[in-house]
Amino acid sequence: MLAALEDVTKSFGTDIIFEHVSLAIHADDRIGFVGANGAGKTTLLNVLSKNMEADMGNVIYAAGLSIGYLRQNSGLTGGNTVMEEMRSVFADAIGAHGRMEQLAQAMEEAPDDEALAREYARAQAVYEAQDGYHMDVNIKKVLNGMGFADVSGDMCIDGMSGGEKTRLALAKLLLKGPDLLILDEPTNHLDFTTLAWLEEYLAGYRGAMLIVSHDRYFLDKTVTKIWDMEDRQVQEYKGNYTAYRVQKEERTEYLLKEYGKQQNQIESMTEFARRNIARASTSNMAKSRLKQLENMDVIEKPRTGVKAPSFRFEYDKKPVNDVLAVEDLSLQVGDEKRVIAKDIEFEIKRGDRIGLIGANGTGKSTLLKSLLGMLEQDGDITWGKNVDVGYYDQENKDMGPNNIVLEELWRRFKAMPEQAVRGMLGRVLITGEEVYKQVQSLSGGERAKLGLAILMAGRHNVLVLDEPTNHLDLPAREALENALGEYEGTLLFVSHDRYFVNALADKIIEIKNGGITKFDGDFDSYMAAKKLMESVESIPKTEAKTRQNNQKDVRRRQAMIRQKVSDLEKQIAALEAEEEELANTIAQNPTDFTLLASACERLETVRAKLDQIMQEWVELS
Repeated sequence: MLAALEDVTKSFGTDIIFEHVSLAIHADDRIGFVGANGAGKTTLLNVLSKNMEADMGNVIYAAGLSIGYLRQNSGLTGGNTVMEEMRSVFADAIGAHGRMEQLAQAMEEAPDDEALAREYARAQAVYEAQDGYHMDVNIKKVLNGMGFADVSGDMCIDGMSGGEKTRLALAKLLLKGPDLLILDEPTNHLDFTTLAWLEEYLAGYRGAMLIVSHDRYFLDKTVTKIWDMEDRQVQEYKGNYTAYRVQKEERTEYLLKEYGKQQNQIESMTEFARRNIARASTSNMAKSRLKQLENMDVIEKPRTGVKAPSFRFEYDKKPVNDVLAVEDLSLQVGDEKRVIAKDIEFEIKRGDRIGLIGANGTGKSTLLKSLLGMLEQDGDITWGKNVDVGYYDQENKDMGPNNIVLEELWRRFKAMPEQAVRGMLGRVLITGEEVYKQVQSLSGGERAKLGLAILMAGRHNVLVLDEPTNHLDLPAREALENALGEYEGTLLFVSHDRYFVNALADKIIEIKNGGITKFDGDFDSYMAAKKLMESVESIPKTEAKTRQNNQKDVRRRQAMIRQKVSDLEKQIAALEAEEEELANTIAQNPTDFTLLASACERLETVRAKLDQIMQEWVELS
């Protein structure tokens, strides 16, 4: 065990953040930490990382435990260059290496001095313990993976953006490799490529991890436990985020049943006591029931989750099968008409669900607006007959900031009765006096839900969505996913939420390097296809050319493999026969201990050899 919380409580004044929390972190744990904003996750992290003291209870740590804590949006500062900051992780190794060079020179002058040799060995042990021989290689690997491949090592950190500083802080923490790695929203400021690299890196991380994140796809890929903070308590679940959702729903259902049983029992016992307390013959029994009620551990009614919006998307008229055709489209931005992508061609059929992905600045939003005629571009864009497109703008720029919420929806659908308009707003949890707020006074989440209410009211058969999950909390995101999953129309959407993309897309279009690439399947299929393509592209061109042009060599290698497979099959047959013979010998001679010992030892050797050859046979086959 690396660390543990034992009956820990933390308050700020009279406000209890969490109470009576008992949790443990073990050496191989990968824990995702979830809960509503403001639930107290960051406070618990601060207690666990020794940055804050608990009011009650104990926090226990293993001897010599090293903890690395990346706070949300906290980047590196100071006048160091990128490389100076990264090499500071290896300060002991660098010092040991300098000492090794001094000692090596001294040993040349006094080759028989054993004290110098012993000191050199100690310095070398320190250098090797920090993997000093691979220091610069490891630094480069992490920097490249975290998106700094094109950044000079001589660049001063002070000249970086906030997001770059946060990414660099994470890179430095990964290089340190603490026993317990605590990350608070590490996926902020990371693009798809960097996220994929980080997930793979963390899969091989040797220490324990505790990660707060709203990125459900990231949690699915990196964690094997979930801590769920709710109502000042933390409940632990086994598995990744998807498994946690199922388990939590099952647990809530179970607790509701237990709560209902106990409430029925309490009601029955109370009624019995009321009716029988005054009767001499049954008074003692009534008093006994009251005594049981006094001593009963009353189950609190479990929460059924944070209330989520009720989205539902429907349409009135069915479009033709060919919804959209795009040919020879170029995307241009700015007054100078700078081309950011060209030769774009694709089509959308009725019922398609297409996720549009790509790094920031590649032209995703520009493409959507071009398709809708909001930006003038070169190329052919043809929408099919009866297509009714509803567009969700991530910034909701088409809303009047001085309009009240009720007017903002009603002015678009003047034929809707006021009750229907209020009902639509109520479905997205904008109710009561909130409908009279000005649009400009809404929070990001409220504004997003208003935009989605407007989209629902439009009853469109094609939805074009630009980052619809921005500003939505997890319950709202999941409600939107479910509603769009049931939507029978056509979807084209941009999203950085990979879980959302994976849940909804059956096709992926990636904008990269000034063009597009199309993939059939969900986000997982896209990632698998990308990985395969990258592995093929990683073969040196000269080697690929040699393989292509030298068919004789290919056939020769194939023949060698076939011969090797045949040889292995003969060995497998011989070993299986010997295994059977040894098993019979053991069964027939249960009292000959000398023979048994020899036969068992040989049987173990045969089985180990058989496993090894079978593995080789499987790989070659």
